[in-house]
Amino acid sequence: MQTLIECVPNFSEGRDRAVVDAIVHAILGGPDVYLLDREMDADHHRSVITFVGTRESVGEAALRGIGKAAELIDLNKHQGAHPRLGATDVVPFVPLSGVTLKDCVHIAEWVAEEAWRRFKIPTYLYEAAARKPDRVNLENIRRGQFEGVRDEIANNPHRHPDFGEARLHPTAGATVVGARKFLIAYNINLNTADVEPAKAIAKKLRASGGGFPCVKAMGVDLKARNLAQVSMNLTDFETTSMAKVYEAVEPEAEALGLQV
Repeated sequence: MQTLIECVPNFSEGRDRAVVDAIVHAILGGPDVYLLDREMDADHHRSVITFVGTRESVGEAALRGIGKAAELIDLNKHQGAHPRLGATDVVPFVPLSGVTLKDCVHIAEWVAEEAWRRFKIPTYLYEAAARKPDRVNLENIRRGQFEGVRDEIANNPHRHPDFGEARLHPTAGATVVGARKFLIAYNINLNTADVEPAKAIAKKLRASGGGFPCVKAMGVDLKARNLAQVSMNLTDFETTSMAKVYEAVEPEAEALGLQV
């Protein structure tokens, strides 16, 4: 393989293993595609699939997953702790070998356009592929989630997709596609069922609130485990590491009478 690209799609299903199996099977249904990891989270009601492929194969593999998720997931019946906009919620492409971030931007643009053409799922471009400054950050696109964007998209030009009509797919919502460097999803659990302390700590940590650069954070209620979670994405671990974040969370929790 002369080129190698990682793709890490997030799907809005974390409880039905058969659905996730079917999506993975679809992704792997073509040449030069290899599964690295799959993770299901029942509280988040979300699965993260990590696979790699060549420059020629990785986009088509992602589209197979998007299509299968649209068949099997209905967001009208979906509830979970993690924000979501689509059955296939987000599809990032990451350059590994023999390709550049710009190459991944071109693939993201093609996948986004094809997802609308093939499945009538409107798509947004984010991170390095974003065409508007306010769409670099995923949370800006996903604000309001499936229900909120569905109600607002027709009458608010700022919510119109990059590809497709100003309406969500009735069951699959919309998909956000982009290109980025490595991202680390890093979650720290607190020994409390109260989500408010986790939200307060997350607010102090995230870059948008004046915290650490390259950190996105939110408080999440893990009902199945009776815990609260500081759920984070570290978008550049060389700028802000996991150790640095942990060292910040621990004293904040202790100040609130809690433990990690």
